[in-house]
Amino acid sequence: MMDETFLTTEEVLEYLQVNLRTVYRLIKAGKIPAVRVGRQWRFRKRDIDAWLDSQRPRGGARAAASAPARPVPSASARPRVLVVDDEASIRDLLAKTLALAEYDVDVAPDGRSALERMRLYPYDLLIADLKMPGMDGLTVIREAKRYKADLPVIIITGFSTESSAIEAVNLGVAGYLTKPFRVPQVLAAAAKALGE
Repeated sequence: MMDETFLTTEEVLEYLQVNLRTVYRLIKAGKIPAVRVGRQWRFRKRDIDAWLDSQRPRGGARAAASAPARPVPSASARPRVLVVDDEASIRDLLAKTLALAEYDVDVAPDGRSALERMRLYPYDLLIADLKMPGMDGLTVIREAKRYKADLPVIIITGFSTESSAIEAVNLGVAGYLTKPFRVPQVLAAAAKALGE
């Protein structure tokens, strides 16, 4: 009987840690099965869990260790996002969240590897941490704008200062999130930056 546990839309929002728009996007794309009951949606928990399992990267640590980005062209019209943060937990959270929202996501642990990826692949959005060892986020953004001047950028930071915020505005960033942030904030900022 446990297999027939149904979740309401609100419970799915909490369970997946995404916003309502993302859930509707997933339903429309046929990624998560949903049943209409009156004016409400109902979701079978085992279907949600099966879909989540299918979204996990294959190959475990080996796949994560093979740092070069996959040269898969973005044939689907899915926006391609590069996440740059020296904290693995933040990179993983953002990658999972954005992938659930139907974005193609690559990650980089530092500014140098981020710029290397940007030389090789076109991105639609850059999400960068402000404070990183070696090359900081503002330097990454300045260099990234040389590759693609109109690249939308979202800054995430735990150390917000007035001067960094002013410089970010001068660089034309589309969003500025302070840690700790909530998943819906990231998705809303990404959608706004990409004009969705």
